[in-house]
Amino acid sequence: MEKKAESELGLVLSALSDPNRRRVIAALAHAPAGTERTCVSFGLPVTKATLTHHFKILRQAGLIDQIDRGNSRAAFLRREYIDEKFPGLLNIILSEYPEYK
Repeated sequence: MEKKAESELGLVLSALSDPNRRRVIAALAHAPAGTERTCVSFGLPVTKATLTHHFKILRQAGLIDQIDRGNSRAAFLRREYIDEKFPGLLNIILSEYPEYK
């Protein structure tokens, strides 16, 4: 059981090591619960392939889920999971982005 928790923590920390991914999490954390946004709506300064990669990393870490919307995907924050497994993490991320306060 400990190895799984360590693995989850490692994945989350690795996912959050990139400032673009932290910005996505901050934007979703600031929005009302259940908010869904398309990947391009975040306006990250990266190519489409890199954007897809960032969202894959966030999804694999368990921080977001995505819903297929035809030719795009909408992402939403797994707020309950994050708050349960990593209490206070969203507040730390939000503190890095004062525009979301």
